[in-house]
Parts: sequence; structure tokens; C-alpha cells
Amino acid sequence: MIKDYIKIPWKEIRRRKVRSWLTLIGIFIGIATIVSLITLGQGLENAIEGQFSALGKDKLFITPKGGTFGGLGSSEVLTDDDLDVIRSTSGVKRAAGMGYTTGRYEFNDIVRYNFVAGIPLHPEERALIGEAQTWHIGKGRSIERGDKYKVLLGYEYTQTTQFEKALDLGGKIDINGIEFKIVGFLEKIGSPPDDKSGFIPLDTYAEIYDKENELGYIIAQTDLGEETGKIAEEIKKDLRKKRDVDEGEEDFVVETPEQLAATFAIILDIVQIVLIGIAGISLFVGGVGIMNTMYTSVLERTKEIGVMKALGAKNSHVMALFLVESGIYGFGGGLIGAIIGIGFAKLVEAIFLIAVGPAFLLIEIDWILVLGTLLFSFIVGCLSGIAPARRASKLHPVDSLRYE
Repeated sequence: MIKDYIKIPWKEIRRRKVRSWLTLIGIFIGIATIVSLITLGQGLENAIEGQFSALGKDKLFITPKGGTFGGLGSSEVLTDDDLDVIRSTSGVKRAAGMGYTTGRYEFNDIVRYNFVAGIPLHPEERALIGEAQTWHIGKGRSIERGDKYKVLLGYEYTQTTQFEKALDLGGKIDINGIEFKIVGFLEKIGSPPDDKSGFIPLDTYAEIYDKENELGYIIAQTDLGEETGKIAEEIKKDLRKKRDVDEGEEDFVVETPEQLAATFAIILDIVQIVLIGIAGISLFVGGVGIMNTMYTSVLERTKEIGVMKALGAKNSHVMALFLVESGIYGFGGGLIGAIIGIGFAKLVEAIFLIAVGPAFLLIEIDWILVLGTLLFSFIVGCLSGIAPARRASKLHPVDSLRYE
């Protein structure tokens, strides 16, 4: 008997192949969208967590309030005096400041606008900046003491994507109308803004952008064994005193790698929720499609229902048959959708790997998510089939046998 509950609905689904596939489309599009979005979102979170873990748990990031990374867009600025205050804070091992803005790059009669960073020339400060930004020299060297109009460029400048010609060590490039000699190139980071950036001495940066005594952000490293959260509060306290602002009205932000990662995760979660909500509309449409198919099936099989009831089938038996059939539609759509969703996520990962490297997307298949979506799609199918199944179960045997 139990086998018949699967065998009969499956036979009917196979008999109406075109209609069955059309019914499945609404379900598997919705499920594929949900699975791919959640998988990609988790992959981005994994990559972000990996990036911030690579920074180490002993780093703190201080930026002006109200701007984007590096203080861009903020009316507030950090200064060399702020850097001195942070260095003198108890528990801080070392600290370094950096400038950050948009610059005009010209080479081969082509102009591009990319980020320019001013980095300190002191070896320890430069090393701290490099650690925090996970930079590695690919060719040549970094900026050193004694350099003035010299530049360390991102990976993209070794390709033909920026100026239709790859730049070489020892070559020249104009930045804001001033000629700079190229002393090195970074390895590929995987972040387009970083890979297109140029890094010049902080003093030169202050000179050509008229940002004397201004810093875009400051990186601090805590002493071994110190709790970063505690040191962050100490830095806030010292900076409030120096900048003469009250608690809660700070014009700066002090964040740990964990807080930065959590901020990105919240943004990703919000985007995912919105997109999944949109995908839910597709699932609703798929559910309506299943309901329509099942109503049509009831009409087409009215005589068959009459025969079953004449042979002793109960209302519950008929209802169960139609519920199983609608559930199979839901489960089948969910299975196809899960496969397509995972495949799409893996395809995006492969494209990211080729285009920007592995740093920004680390896909891991969440089998709990897959099983959950299959169960959810089966339930959607069953719920969509309740009304048609009830109608089928209420049919009178004599009327059903006379139905034309």
C-alpha cells in the first residue's frame, strides 16, 4: 500500500512530462537562487574572515568617523599628533599612519584615476603597514628612506589592462602631473582597488596633495598578550582627551579585525535577506504552479478517482495520493534547484579564482542547507497540493464515474 502512494503519483508525473517540467520550473528557479545566494554569501564571509584572520588579532585600525576606508569622504582627519598619542598609549607596541586618496595616473598618453597611498619610510612602520594590508613584493623593492619621487605599484600595472602596455621596473609614470620612477610591483592581492593602487613616500604624498600633518588612517599593534578590545578602549580614551571630545561624540573610529569582519558580515546578511526575499516570490509562483497542475490533474482523473472509491478507497487514501504527487513536484524542483544553485556558486568561484584570485571567495558546500532546502521545497509542494487533494477526496464515486 505504501509503495502505491509513490508508484501511482510517479506514473502520473511521467505521463505528463511537458506539464511536469513546466511545473518544476518555478520551484527550482527559486531554490537555485536561494542555494546559490546563501552559498556565495557564506563563501564571501569565509574569505573575509580569512583575510582578517591573516591580519592577526593584535592589530587595531583607527580612522576618521563618517568616511570610507582611509578616511575618504570624511570631513574629519587624523594627524601626526594623534599618531603620537596612540604610540604612547599603554599596551601599544607600535603604530603607523598612512595617507589615502584618489590620484591621476598618466602613462602612454592614457589617463586613469586610481588610489594613491602615502606610506611611511621608517622600516618598522612600513613593515606594520605591509603586515596589516597583507602586501608582498612581486618585483623590485618597496619604498625606502631617501626615496622621494619613487613609486611602488599594484599588480595591475604589470598587465596591459590599465595602459595597454605593461610597465617595467625603472620606468616612469606621472601621478598628479609629477613624474615618478617605478621601483617595485606588488604581488596580486585580488582586490581591484589595491591591485590598481600606487604607493609613494608619505612626505611626498603630503606635498603633492597638500595634506601636511594629515593621515587617512592609523594601524596600531598591541603588545604580546594584551587584549585588543581593552587597548582599543584605552586608545579611545586618550584620543578623546587629546581631541577634546566627549564619550559617544567621537570624531574617529577604533576597530579590531573582528569588528571589521562583523561589519562586513552584517552588510552581506542584509543583502542576502533582500535577495532571498526576491527569490521567495519565485517560490510562491512555483507553489501556485503546482496547485494549478494538481487542480488540472483532479479534473483529468475524476473517473479514475471514482473507480478507486468504488473499489473501496477512502477519502484519506485519495487525498494522500494527491499530496504525495504535489510533494514530489516540490522535492523534484528542490533537488534540481539545489544542484543548479551549487553549480552556479562553484562557477562563480572559478571565475573569481581566474579574475581576482582565491582571496575573496571560498565556497564550502553546506549540506545542512541543501537538506533544509529539499525539505522546504517538499513542504511547499505538499502545502500547494492540499486544496486540490481535498477536492479530489470529496468527489462522490457515482458522480465521478459519470463525469465527461
